[in-house]
Amino acid sequence: MDHGRTGPVDSICTHIDDIRPVAPGTEGCEECLALGDGWVHLRMCLSCGHVGCCDSSKNRHATRHYEASAHPIAASHEPGEDWAWCYADKLMLEPA
Repeated sequence: MDHGRTGPVDSICTHIDDIRPVAPGTEGCEECLALGDGWVHLRMCLSCGHVGCCDSSKNRHATRHYEASAHPIAASHEPGEDWAWCYADKLMLEPA
């Protein structure tokens, strides 16, 4: 992954070193599955593999995971999507 940018050209993610080789912990949003709830899109934490629902979902579990864990980067866990978001730096990371 590149040090993707959404802001000024000199804005780079300062949390790249937090990315770990992870596997998804569940097939869907971990918390929504436990609640019997649904989601819109999925995000996977690149620090621990937690799968949570996106901010377009009513429960926003991916963001809640970041807020609780301080794990900064989550990648899209949707087929055909290859990008990640750094919550801490508020930057999109795109493939190299």
